[in-house]
Amino acid sequence: MTGGEIRILGTGDEDLLDRFLRQHADSSLFLRSNLRVAGLVDRGKPLQGTYAAAIRQGDIVAVAGHFWNENLILQAPELATELATAAVKASRRRIGGLIGPHEQVQAARRGLGLMGRATHIAEREILYALSLAQLCPSAPLLDGRVTCRNGRPDDAHLLTDWRALYGTETSGETETEAVRRRNRETIERYIARAEQWVLEEAGTLVAASTFNARLADTVQIGGVWTPPALRGRGYARAVVGGSLLTARATGTSRAVLFTPERNHAAQRAYESLGFRPIGDYCINIFVDD
Repeated sequence: MTGGEIRILGTGDEDLLDRFLRQHADSSLFLRSNLRVAGLVDRGKPLQGTYAAAIRQGDIVAVAGHFWNENLILQAPELATELATAAVKASRRRIGGLIGPHEQVQAARRGLGLMGRATHIAEREILYALSLAQLCPSAPLLDGRVTCRNGRPDDAHLLTDWRALYGTETSGETETEAVRRRNRETIERYIARAEQWVLEEAGTLVAASTFNARLADTVQIGGVWTPPALRGRGYARAVVGGSLLTARATGTSRAVLFTPERNHAAQRAYESLGFRPIGDYCINIFVDD
């Protein structure tokens, strides 16, 4: 690296990293949220990761984090391959996925020699953002026909089933015993942190979503799911809108999400809530070797 260094971040570098990520706030929610919850310690626990940063004149200019779940997440306007390589070398994990702005993911994948590796997901996605002052919730939510609430422990079994179906539909994932256990752990973690949302109609759960990253002022929406037999009734829009109404009431001012370019139904639903495109994003999830 000319005029600087690449090094692994550690305890004491939190403010330095946060200052850089704030410059790319809407496309760095995974990194920013993981940093807030887990810091710069990596013992393989959920949300922990190893961060490799490019530092020039005392400031971070790019970063890659390799996390407990084997996902490598980028905010690297430059040196994507070099940072990815450094993070993987230090973490000693395999690469299960590449996540970040589209061009950065493609650059890292080429540089790491992974273009030929099979994927469950390898899509360009539209990155959306919304100022919650402009949120437009749907009529069924406002008139009480449906209710949005946080998921509870007694919802976990059904939500684990739904997460398996979501994985099959979006990535072709096969539910094995290990996948089932991982999905259950993920759902329980979301419930414990009040980041799992469900929509009820007449006492029956009809849709779900999560905050898959969260800061005091911003949340990131993910895992939006409606069972196929219940689609076309506005439930996805209502569960997202309901979660954001609650977030807004507690001081959150912004939301972001991303959805595949080909998913026009989701785009219409999100745009009806007030979301507008602001860029692109990319998720590559690799098939296990």
